[in-house]
Amino acid sequence: MIANLVQLAAEEEQNPLIPPGPELLIGTIAFAIVFFFFWKKLLPNINKVLEERRAAIEGGIEEAETMKVEAQSVLEQYKAQLAEARHEAARLRQEAQEQGAALIAEMRAEGQRQREEIVAAGHAQIEADRKAASSALRQDVGKLATDLAGKLVGESLEDHARQSRVIDRFLDDLEEKAEAGR
Repeated sequence: MIANLVQLAAEEEQNPLIPPGPELLIGTIAFAIVFFFFWKKLLPNINKVLEERRAAIEGGIEEAETMKVEAQSVLEQYKAQLAEARHEAARLRQEAQEQGAALIAEMRAEGQRQREEIVAAGHAQIEADRKAASSALRQDVGKLATDLAGKLVGESLEDHARQSRVIDRFLDDLEEKAEAGR
């Protein structure tokens, strides 16, 4: 092939696009040496670098996929924890409402009991005041009755025992008349 080129070059009187034969031969040999050097030395190094880069990219992609799966599981855990926290908050809120209702019922019962105690104490006080007033009225009426009886009878009822008997008889008569009038 080189010989054909050399002949072709000699036949055609120096074509400006085709270099002279020895130059073409030296260029072809130089190209073969450079090509051989690239093929034996640089091509394996380039392939090695490209392979390392491909492995690093694939490793990065795998790591990203792993991290994505981990992130998804963590997200699911957080969602579950959030749902559990919401459920717990709702339960605590319900429990607080129940306790509040129980406390209100207890306070109402305590208020009712205290009201009943106050009413009972008021009735007891009224009864005590009524008895005291009745006793005071009885004494006053008795004193007036003995004074009146003493003036009517003309004798003094200064004796305390006699005075008590007269008062008691007079009040008993009044009570009998009051009961008969009912």
